[in-house]
Amino acid sequence: MADSTEGNTDIQYLGLLVPALIALIAGLVIHSFIIGVNVTDWWKGRPVTPVDHIVTSLGVSRMCTQCGDTLYIFLYTFRLKSLNSLIPLLVIALANIFFSYANFWLTSLLSIVFCLKISNFHNRLFLYLRGMIVHRTVFFIGASVLLSAFTCLMSYSVVTTDVMKGVSYNTTIYNLSMSCRYMQYIYSYTMGGFFPLLFYCISAIFLFTSLYHHTAKMKMSSNLSINLETYYSVMKFVSFTFIYNTLYFLGGFAWVLYYYFYCADLLWLHVILGFLPVLHSSYLIYRTAKLRSQMSKVLQNVTDFLFPRKTTETREDIEVVAL
Repeated sequence: MADSTEGNTDIQYLGLLVPALIALIAGLVIHSFIIGVNVTDWWKGRPVTPVDHIVTSLGVSRMCTQCGDTLYIFLYTFRLKSLNSLIPLLVIALANIFFSYANFWLTSLLSIVFCLKISNFHNRLFLYLRGMIVHRTVFFIGASVLLSAFTCLMSYSVVTTDVMKGVSYNTTIYNLSMSCRYMQYIYSYTMGGFFPLLFYCISAIFLFTSLYHHTAKMKMSSNLSINLETYYSVMKFVSFTFIYNTLYFLGGFAWVLYYYFYCADLLWLHVILGFLPVLHSSYLIYRTAKLRSQMSKVLQNVTDFLFPRKTTETREDIEVVAL
C-alpha cells in the first residue's frame, strides 16, 4: 500500500514537470524577447528610457525565477529521497526567493516611475522625487536588488546553518524537515513581498487620482480631438499589474503558510506562479508600443518563414498579363 501511494505521488510529480516546462519555454521566449529588444536599442545607441531599464531588469529576474522553479521541481521529483539533495534544493529555493523579492521591488519601482512621469502634481516634494528617482533609475534598480538579497539572506541564515549542520551530522530527513517550523519563512516573505506591494498601491493610487482629474478636465473641454485612449491604456496596465502583484503575493504567502504548518511543498502552486509572470510580461509587450511593434515584425518573419509566399509568377499569370 505504501509503495502504491509513493508511486502515485511520483507520477503526480512527473505530471507537474510538463506544465512547468511549458511555462519555462514560454517565459524564456517572452522575457528574452523583452531583454533583447532593449539591449539591442542600447547597443545601437538608441535612446533607452528609465522604464526600459526597469523592464529589462524585470525580464532578467523573472527568467531566473522560472529557471530556478523548473530546476527545483526536477530535483524535488527525482532526488527527494536523497539526503544530499537537500542542500541543492535549499540553494535553489533561496535563489528563487531572492529573485521573487527582486520581482516585487522592481514591479513597485516601475509603478513609482510611471506615477512620477505621468502624474501632473506640482508640489515641491513630488518634483524633487521625480528628479531624484527618474534620473537615477539604475541606482534604484541596484538598491532593489541589494534590498532583496539582504532580506533573503538575513532571514534565512539561521535556517541554512541548521540544515547544513543536519546534513553534516547525518541527520535523518524527518528530523531535518523540522526546519520548516522556523517563523523566519513567514517574516521574510512578509518583508520581501508586502512592503513592495504597499509601495505599489500608494503609487498606483496617486497615479489614478492624477489621471482621473486630468481626463475629467479634458472631457469637459470643448476640444473633441483629444484622444484619451493613452490615459485609459495606462490605467488598464496599472490595474492589471495590481491584480498580478496581488495574486503572486497571495499565492506565495499561501505556499509559505502551508510549508510552515504541514512541512510539505505545494509544487502545483510553483507551476501556477510560474505562469503569472509570463502572462504579465505578455501584457506588457501588448501595451508597450516599441515592444508590440518588434513582436509584430518577429511574428511576421516567422510566418513568412513557415509559409513562404510565391515570389515568381506562374506561366499562366504571365500569359494573362501579356494578353
